Formats: sequence, structure tokens, C-alpha cells
Amino acid sequence: MLIWVVLAGECVATVLALAPGEGRGNRLIYFGLASLVVQWIALLSLGTLYLLRNLLSGLRPQILAWVTLALLLSSTWVVTGLAWLALGTDWPLAEGGWPALTLQLTGIALAVGLLGLAAFQNHWRGILHAVRAKQSELLALQARIRPHFLFNTLNTGAALVHRKPEEVERLLLDLADLFRAALAGPHDISLEDELALARRYLEIEQLRFGERLQIDWQLPREIPAVTVPALSIQPLVENAIRHGIERRAEGGQIEIAVTTTPETVIVRIINPLASRAGQNPGHHVGLNASQVRIEALTGGRGSVITQQEGKRFIATVRLPVSPG
Repeated sequence: MLIWVVLAGECVATVLALAPGEGRGNRLIYFGLASLVVQWIALLSLGTLYLLRNLLSGLRPQILAWVTLALLLSSTWVVTGLAWLALGTDWPLAEGGWPALTLQLTGIALAVGLLGLAAFQNHWRGILHAVRAKQSELLALQARIRPHFLFNTLNTGAALVHRKPEEVERLLLDLADLFRAALAGPHDISLEDELALARRYLEIEQLRFGERLQIDWQLPREIPAVTVPALSIQPLVENAIRHGIERRAEGGQIEIAVTTTPETVIVRIINPLASRAGQNPGHHVGLNASQVRIEALTGGRGSVITQQEGKRFIATVRLPVSPG
């Protein structure tokens, strides 16, 4: 940011030095003096914003843009006043008098500030459009995820009514939790609650697969207090069941591990690869949805990465400890 501010100031000084007008015989000297004034104004404005960052952090971006413009004008008047106190009539740019120079610098600062404000407004509208498009994409992805695991769960319940009627109550309670999360719409929950939803899903699937499904939870004593989009980890667990356990006659083990570093929380979902994994690979809807939602929540700092290690498929979710 500092480099961009300095470069922008040099561009303004260049425009002033190249502009036609009287008293600019040596434009290189004029450029140096204009650059000195412009840089002091720009850096003073930037420094003031930094000092007031805690007070300004709660303002809306549009209001903050107007506050920045006001600080730019204030910095112009402060620098002009200090130059007058230090140099008086010896300042070469003040040939028409300090009041005229102050008006000129104020007009230049106002014009540049309004241009920057207009550029910011266009940029902000572009961000809003991108966010709305991303939200629409997330809703579409969620709409494609929900029917799959809900229908699977209902089929499991129908089978249990005849085979294990005593387990139906537990299944219905787990199903209610999943329905509640799925129908609540896009929202953010704690990692602990999201892992609880995944546990509910696995309890249902364990009733369906029986001994074919083994689950290994590797969790720390305290789950890190980070936030994730609701139903972002559960679809990865579901993919592990569909493309791993379900395609293996002998079943296998699903491993869910949570580890932490000072800056990152890492969630790994590991499943064995089916011997015929190349057939019907699926559309990766759950993976794509989880990746898009986690990147949107964390501003690109979080990620979902998949890889194969030998006969295992690993989905790794990285979440920043701080919101950034």
C-alpha cells in the first residue's frame, strides 16, 4: 500500500510538472518541489489513517472512503501551513501568494480525491456483484448436495425399519439434526458443531454398513474455536463413504483427524480407494461446494485439497486460526 501511495503521488507531481503554465521554465525543479509537497500530503494522510485504524474499523467502507477524502484535504492544509511557517515567501511555488497556493492545492487534492472515490465506488460495486454471484453459486451447489445425502438417509431408515427397528429412533434423531442443518440455509457454525454433524451422518451410515464401516476419530482434547460454513466438512465425509467404503465389498476405515499449528487448523478425511475407483468417479459436487464455501468464508486463506497416497484418498481442509 505504501508503495502504491508513493507511486500515485509521483504521478500527480508529474502531471503538475508537465501541465502548461507560467513559472515552469525548469520543469525538473518544479517536479521535485511538487513531488515533495504531494508526498508529504499523501504520507500524512496514510499515517493518520493508520493511527485512527481502531476508531475507523467499525465504519462501513463507503463512509470510510469519505473520511479518507476529508483527511486528504486536512493533510493538504496542514502541509501548506507548515511550509508557510517554515519558508514564508522563499517557497518557489508560492509566487501568487500563500492563499492562492492553498486554494490550488485544495482544488488538486479534491479533484484527485474525488477521482479515487469514484474508482473505489466502482471497485466496491464489482466486489458486491462478485459476492452475490458467489452466493448464488453456493446456493446452487447446496441444492445439489442436499437431496443426495437426505435420500440415502431415508433409504437407510426404510431398511432399518425391518432389520433393526430398535435403531430407528436413534436414526430419526440424527436425521433431524442433519435436516435442521441442511434446511437452515447458508450459515457459519463452529468446527465442533460441524464435526458433530459429520458424526451424526456417520452414525447413520454405520447402521447401514455395519461391520464394513470402521471409523477412527483423532481429535484433540479441545476442538479449536474456528468457524466453518455449515455442511462443509460433512460432504467430504460423505464422499469418503460413497467413493471409498461403498465400492469395497470388504468395506474399510474412515479416518477423521484434526491437528493444529499456531496459524492453521487442519482437518483430514482419509478413506481407502476402491479397486475399481476409475469407474463412475462422480461429479465432485461435495468437494467443489466445500472448497468454494471455505475459500469464501476465509477470504482465500482457507483451502480444501485432495490427494492420493498409495491406496488412500485424503481430503485436507485448512482453516486459518484468526479471521484475518
